[in-house]
Amino acid sequence: MEPRNLEGGADRPRSVAGQHSGRVIVIGPYLRMRRGDPEAQTELHAIRDSEARLEEAVGLARAIDLTIAEALIAPINQIRPATYLGKGKVDEIVGLITGHEIELVVMDCALSPIQQRNLEKAWNTKVLDRTGLILEIFGRRAKTKEGSLQVELAHLNYQRSRLVRSWTHLERQRGGFGFMGGPGETQIEADRRLIGERITRLENEIKKVQATRRLHRAGRQRVPYRVVALVGYTNAGKSTLFNRLTRADVQAADMLFATLDPTLRALSLPHGGKAMLSDTVGFISNLPTQLVAAFRATLEEVLEADVILHVRDISHEDADAQERDVDTVLRQLGIDPDAGQRILEIWNKIDRFDPEERENLKNIAARRPPERPCFLVSAETGEGVDALLAAIEDRLAATRMTLDLSIDAADGAGISWLHRNAEVLNKELHDGRFDMTVRVDPTKRDIVVNRFDAVPHAM
Repeated sequence: MEPRNLEGGADRPRSVAGQHSGRVIVIGPYLRMRRGDPEAQTELHAIRDSEARLEEAVGLARAIDLTIAEALIAPINQIRPATYLGKGKVDEIVGLITGHEIELVVMDCALSPIQQRNLEKAWNTKVLDRTGLILEIFGRRAKTKEGSLQVELAHLNYQRSRLVRSWTHLERQRGGFGFMGGPGETQIEADRRLIGERITRLENEIKKVQATRRLHRAGRQRVPYRVVALVGYTNAGKSTLFNRLTRADVQAADMLFATLDPTLRALSLPHGGKAMLSDTVGFISNLPTQLVAAFRATLEEVLEADVILHVRDISHEDADAQERDVDTVLRQLGIDPDAGQRILEIWNKIDRFDPEERENLKNIAARRPPERPCFLVSAETGEGVDALLAAIEDRLAATRMTLDLSIDAADGAGISWLHRNAEVLNKELHDGRFDMTVRVDPTKRDIVVNRFDAVPHAM
């Protein structure tokens, strides 16, 4: 859909070809940048393009199968406490709502409960803000028990502040779960109490799930499997890359938040080693804070990961802004994107560039600082994947020790133990003994040295 700029009603609304009119309107109420404002000028590089922001909002609405009748940008000079938009724009949108028989208005911003209520009264239709829309998507996409618990907890925390009286003392504007249903019939005070009790139960259930995840993680730590985590903006191609690296069949679609629940699969490294690869929920600009908090348990794999792969859709026009958004969320999780050698940046979807553009990207990548390397990859075609796997292996090996040892070929138990607890780099049979080169975790070094009389490998 081509967005329309709402400036005093200068343009007539354009409906979307092939779609039913009168269903949903998406509004981008974006602040104008004032000329000559020094603070605004210094932050100009961090401001997303309005049309790109609106396009993303439309994608979010389509992710829950909403029919988009109209999408428009409504520039504002300042945020109004009562309605977010100015009175003139509120009145102008009334005409669009009436003309298209709109049933839902999506505002690409965070509305206060008062602003949401006032807009619903002015437009006589339901209004959903960006936070509510993302929560609605997450509510539909969560499949695992943990994901469902976390989404419901975020829903309830969001809803608790939005229990408002409607036209009778027994009704309120929204139902108990979700935001697009009809009015409820429970008194607000009772609702708040019930929601509070449900939140407490959910928090207790999530604690149990977290404890189970810690047990699973401890079990993996007893085996020499390092963890590699994929992070990135939603729809950057993480799941496609996950499938390419692990030969898995995780859902991958050209859709925002196509996958939500975390997935772990074994990753085979070039020299026969193994790691665990984790695919996590995609990030997005202005990710609701309650979702960051709610999904902290899910993102524990990222916090504990030995290597983090930041997947970027380098073909996207807003790729730089998306990078900053991902870095922001990582910092919220306590991970400094600029510190250490833990993060590998992946420039995905290079198959969309012609040879000249691709060569230019390679030159840009080559000038990157050593502590922030990047790898040009096409998850769709597999281009660049081998170099990426080699880099992952090198990063994982940086903290491990390489040892040489000789073991009797009849010592089946010892050979089996080495294969389970170390990365076997080389194994040759000579005169009834296996000469082996293994790479082990520092915690296993003494065991290998004492049991197999191993010595440090000569580089």
